[in-house]
Amino acid sequence: MPQQTVTLRPYHSADEPSALALWQRSWQQAYPQIDFSKRMDWFREHWSDLLLGSKVVIAESDVAPDHLAGFVAVSPRSGYLDQIVVAPEMQHHGVGKALIDAAKQIGREGLYLHVNKDNTRALEFYRKCGFNIAGEDVNRRSGAPVYMMTWRP
Repeated sequence: MPQQTVTLRPYHSADEPSALALWQRSWQQAYPQIDFSKRMDWFREHWSDLLLGSKVVIAESDVAPDHLAGFVAVSPRSGYLDQIVVAPEMQHHGVGKALIDAAKQIGREGLYLHVNKDNTRALEFYRKCGFNIAGEDVNRRSGAPVYMMTWRP
């Protein structure tokens, strides 16, 4: 397998089609029982709103499709980590950790996020990155039970 070099850079509007496609593909793999193509209209609108108040960092790799290995979106004002997505074929190659480190630079005073309670892989990943469960909630869109997790420096 070739050496995988990942670079981080700020989001550009030209990244939108690849980022949206990656979001759909990644979530579809995580939850194959849900048709994420039916959620794309919602996510396009959410993405547009997200770009107004968040910083988005792109992870690129020449071995990832479209060179997009992942992205993270964080509100510098609130520290809310709304999205972190890693291409399925790039998982376990340090991309997620690099994106979390970038998020921690944006939310230097702390971060928080919501994660589905049944997403054990994500829960384990966030714990390894220093996040702790701080509460429980319900996803307003899907009704799924979620944990609120926080990271403090």
